[in-house]
Amino acid sequence: ETYSGHGTHVATIAGGSYVPNTSYKGLARGTVRGGAPRARIAVYKTCWYHDDLEANICSSADILKAMDEAIHDGVDVMSLSLGYEPLFQETDVRDGISTGAFHAVLNGITVVCAAGNAGPAAYTVANLAPWIITVAATSLDRSFATPMTLGNNKVILGQAMYTGQELGFTSLVFPENLGSGSNEVISSTCELTLINGNLKMEGKVVLCFTTSPFDTAVSSAASYVKRAGGLGVIVARHPVNILRPCLDDFPCVVVDYELGTDILLYIRSTESPVVKIQPSRTLIGQPVGTKVAAFSSRGPNPISAAILKPDIAAPGVSILAATTTNAPFNDRGFIFLSGTSMATPTISGVIALLKALHRDWSPAAFRSAIVTTAWRTDPFGEEIFAEGSPRKLADPFDYGGGLVNPEKAAKPGLVYDMGLEDYVLYMCSVGYNESSISQLVGRRTVCSHPRPSVLDFNLPSITIPNLKEEVTLTRILTNVGPINSVYRVAVEPPLGVRVTVTPETLVFDSTAKRVSFKVRVSTKHRINTGYYFGSLTWSDSVHNVTIPLSVRTQILPYFYDEN
Repeated sequence: ETYSGHGTHVATIAGGSYVPNTSYKGLARGTVRGGAPRARIAVYKTCWYHDDLEANICSSADILKAMDEAIHDGVDVMSLSLGYEPLFQETDVRDGISTGAFHAVLNGITVVCAAGNAGPAAYTVANLAPWIITVAATSLDRSFATPMTLGNNKVILGQAMYTGQELGFTSLVFPENLGSGSNEVISSTCELTLINGNLKMEGKVVLCFTTSPFDTAVSSAASYVKRAGGLGVIVARHPVNILRPCLDDFPCVVVDYELGTDILLYIRSTESPVVKIQPSRTLIGQPVGTKVAAFSSRGPNPISAAILKPDIAAPGVSILAATTTNAPFNDRGFIFLSGTSMATPTISGVIALLKALHRDWSPAAFRSAIVTTAWRTDPFGEEIFAEGSPRKLADPFDYGGGLVNPEKAAKPGLVYDMGLEDYVLYMCSVGYNESSISQLVGRRTVCSHPRPSVLDFNLPSITIPNLKEEVTLTRILTNVGPINSVYRVAVEPPLGVRVTVTPETLVFDSTAKRVSFKVRVSTKHRINTGYYFGSLTWSDSVHNVTIPLSVRTQILPYFYDEN
């Protein structure tokens, strides 16, 4: 659905009253509230369940109508946890979200959209229009640790939402050497294990491994083991960050491959392996770190590589959310949900709060404020990793500017602002024809010749997908802090890339509220490379206005090289 909704009006689940002593069967207990509790919410239904397809269908016409109604109603923020596949160019009217968002932004309405849940593969990010704030999902500094004690007294901490009774020491099995020959090994993947009729599961806990990226792999394994009389299942898998309880509170615990292998080696070391499974408990703070969720869709932008997407990240893993009381697995109207659909209203709530402070800011200014002040380390100062296979340090294609920092965003100091002329410049610069641009804008539009450079588009980021030797680009900063301010630049250049900023000092006063600077970028590389990352920061000793740099050297035109 498309949500709209405050004395600020926000389109989201950004609002919401305080509900004390809330939990899911005792997990994540505390007080829940919306990101902007005093916001007024308007909800516009755009998706309809289709019985024949057994899926929700969201037509472009319904989405556009909802956005049009929201504009007419005077909302301040629109939040859309929706996306299109396949992708369309921003000027293509078949992309109702991009079209509707463009007109909303021209009416001063900030539009916040989900990046999608097709990660961790590259080029999967959706909602790519540069007038949209596109949101990635991170985990919280919270986990649901589930202690499992092996017969050798080693304790393994798995992850689960198991709230049943402790399962005392129980026989633990792994499906191998179960074929007709003594040396025959049946495949140990969960999917094949569960159709192996030779495995006796009754009264036992079963260990299996899966390569499936889908969360249904765990629930399917649990269902089969339960039907076969088993008492629990341990699933070893790649991290996917989607955790759900299993039906009837059946013990289903997830571990990574390393811990799964530890359990397997224990099983092989003894004739009578056993395991005890305790109920899950909520673990908050250290040593649990913030990570970009594996499912969160990643850049680079597949349509316009010079436009960084996603823009920003927010918590979207195992969010305790309100739901209907007839929804599966709900506990008194609350449930855990994961996805960029959960992260999106978090950003919408932040924008609503910022809107209450800065009524005259443009949508681009709000985007700049949250991007340039975002955390690039977690709240404990540790670097943020991106889940996947393998896990790696997060970069701008995982989380844009970083993890949203609402308090810092309230006073960003400087913003990279934009309006209609900038968006037209963008569409001209990437080669869209004038008729399609005119149709979107609503009036005849003529592009300059030669067309402008997309690298001069005033984003709070610099992404250069095809640096051959050297390029110079321009950015403009608007002062929203103290009238008389002096900022000095600091650059962390990407590996093998030279970055020179002119001037190195920006002076703002009552007559100079907008000041431009130039960035010259040159490469030391002599071969085509992947992307390297850095940052550019303007600081007045109080505010640090930071944007990500992403540069790929392309000596020859980019081509696919399977080697």
